[in-house]
Amino acid sequence: MAALPPPRSGWSWLNSRPVRWVRHYFGYSRGEARGMMGILLLMLGFIIAPMLLRPELPQYLPAADQKALDELATQLKEHRATDQSFASRYPKRNYKKFDRSGSRYPQIAQVRLSLFDPNALTAEGWEARGVPHFVAARLEKYRAAAGGFKAKAQIKKMYGLEDSVYQRLAPFMQLPEEGARRDYAANRPGPDGKSPPFASTDGTPGKFPRKPRNLQPFDLNTADTTQLMQIRGIGAGRAKWVVKYRNQLGGYLREDQLDEIFVLKDAPDLRDSLRKYTFVAPGYAPKTVNVNTASFDEMYLQPYIGKPRARIIVAYRQQHGPFKTVEDLKQIPILKPADWEKMRPYVRCQ
Repeated sequence: MAALPPPRSGWSWLNSRPVRWVRHYFGYSRGEARGMMGILLLMLGFIIAPMLLRPELPQYLPAADQKALDELATQLKEHRATDQSFASRYPKRNYKKFDRSGSRYPQIAQVRLSLFDPNALTAEGWEARGVPHFVAARLEKYRAAAGGFKAKAQIKKMYGLEDSVYQRLAPFMQLPEEGARRDYAANRPGPDGKSPPFASTDGTPGKFPRKPRNLQPFDLNTADTTQLMQIRGIGAGRAKWVVKYRNQLGGYLREDQLDEIFVLKDAPDLRDSLRKYTFVAPGYAPKTVNVNTASFDEMYLQPYIGKPRARIIVAYRQQHGPFKTVEDLKQIPILKPADWEKMRPYVRCQ
């Protein structure tokens, strides 16, 4: 009787040709191959299981939500129509009729329009003619500050006054349309070459004298601010700076030194006017600084020396002794020839 073949186990596929090749290639034993295949099957199960066990997503029906939304909108509309409590909490109000504290302005009885003098009206009088309360207060304040209205144009330009209100009141205002123009002919120089002071609209002398047209040149180193202000375009501020820079320098030697004043750097026309009406007297000797005895605080005030050069000059003097001549300043390394040429007339050695 022929022998029966041994029964095949569940892992008989491990003896197949492809599996034997893989085992041989990676060097796996039969047990290791079984373990590896078990891990692979387990991983495959974890991947496929969520797909098979995922619950079916519910189907969205927008009609039901839209119906609920419409019902809610209808309820809100009915609530607003029946409940007006929010309206009583926040009533509408005309803020022009209330002051900052919330108090209501007193009601002013309106009057019939007729001819009136704006300079005789109070704030209540303006309100009685239809001007808002805050504009009426501005008109009264402006009248007090300006000394009275001179023309209707001043009232027309008042901030906050509506044009329709002004057009209604303008025919009844006892004021000219425009203010009187200044008579400049009355301020022209007389036969003696002198100009009268500015005249105001009422003919009284003004505060500022008119600058002469035929100005005679004067010495730049002896002129005061009053003389400098006679030049057109030179006011009190620029005149003070011209004198101040002259005092810092010790005197002007050249008229082009005016270009160094910072308030005149951007005004070439004013510098030309100063050169036209001023001069430097020949042989003028400026005030000088003694570099052997002057302290740092005294020396740096000279614009051509300044703080860096004054500090170096004092240190050089302490190390090498007093300067014998002004030419010795050229031995200072940082002193450029151009700087020394500008400084030369304003320093001395004694």
